[in-house]
Amino acid sequence: MTLPWSGPLAGQMHEHVVASRALEGNPLGDPTERPLWVYVPPGYDPDGDEGLPSIYVIQGYTGHLAMWNNRSAYRQPFPETADHLFASGAVPPCIVVWVDAWTAYGGSQFVDSPGTGRYHTYLCDEVVSFVDAHYRTLAAPEHRGIQGKSSGGFGAMITPMLRPDLFGGLATHAGDSLYEFCYIGEFAKATRALREWDGSIASWWEDFRGRVAFTRKDDDLLLMMLGISACFSAEPDGTPVLPFDPQSGVLRGEVWQRWLDWDPVRMVKDHAEALRGLRAVWIDAGTRDEWYLDLGAIAFRDALTDIGVVDVRFELFDAGHAGIDWRYPLALAYLAERLSIPDPSP
Repeated sequence: MTLPWSGPLAGQMHEHVVASRALEGNPLGDPTERPLWVYVPPGYDPDGDEGLPSIYVIQGYTGHLAMWNNRSAYRQPFPETADHLFASGAVPPCIVVWVDAWTAYGGSQFVDSPGTGRYHTYLCDEVVSFVDAHYRTLAAPEHRGIQGKSSGGFGAMITPMLRPDLFGGLATHAGDSLYEFCYIGEFAKATRALREWDGSIASWWEDFRGRVAFTRKDDDLLLMMLGISACFSAEPDGTPVLPFDPQSGVLRGEVWQRWLDWDPVRMVKDHAEALRGLRAVWIDAGTRDEWYLDLGAIAFRDALTDIGVVDVRFELFDAGHAGIDWRYPLALAYLAERLSIPDPSP
């Protein structure tokens, strides 16, 4: 029976604060001290001899760390479903790390950008190092994975491409991909929404910051446009540049190309060696995803196939973009199994 309130975990969740050097001087003035949650499974002995795999969980756009404990009717939050998974003994024990990468714009896409800050460096060089220094991990890419949904799914796809020295497995749930479908349709809507602001997204942002958030119809859309622009197409001084003309909606070719350069589907061919070295790849999405990320999932899988990565767990299921948190423990179990495979004998 699923109760509507929390209960004790069989394992333990440790709450830390990480002081980041990488985020110092970030253009939004966001905090450099960030919360970090580290879950250890039942029976974890900090003084034991054997290390455990580690799996990093990253959030979707406008998500932040405390939201992982949000409860809805008849559904338990991911930290609890993860705990049940390890308490059951059905999968090998792992350390699970929930990472915060919030910005004033709602997210960082887990990349380094002059518009938001050095969040890729923060994740890879500071958070991973902190966890390996304080916990009994198997500190090798073969035993380290990353998982996320939506923007977190995007981060889970690109991070092992960029840092194969750290991550050997990924799970992406409806991750941002195939940008001609998931983004271009939003540009037209945003152009119409900006008429009220004479085409100035900066004017909208000033208004948004001075009132209760999400009380105007297009707030969520314009926040995403501003925030992703800050991540992918900011000027060196940090100014976000939209990939379309805010009066006509016409694509700005050079700026749009900067977005396309971050499309995981297009990134595959340039990171083939890193991707062929992964131990675990999980890709899924709902067939009614509002941003057509089911098509992005297919395209990402097919791009992997083209470079010779065929050992992939792939599934489409009947759902939209929201309410797919029940998929997270399934992918976590898969990553736990694959990242626990012993290293081959020398």
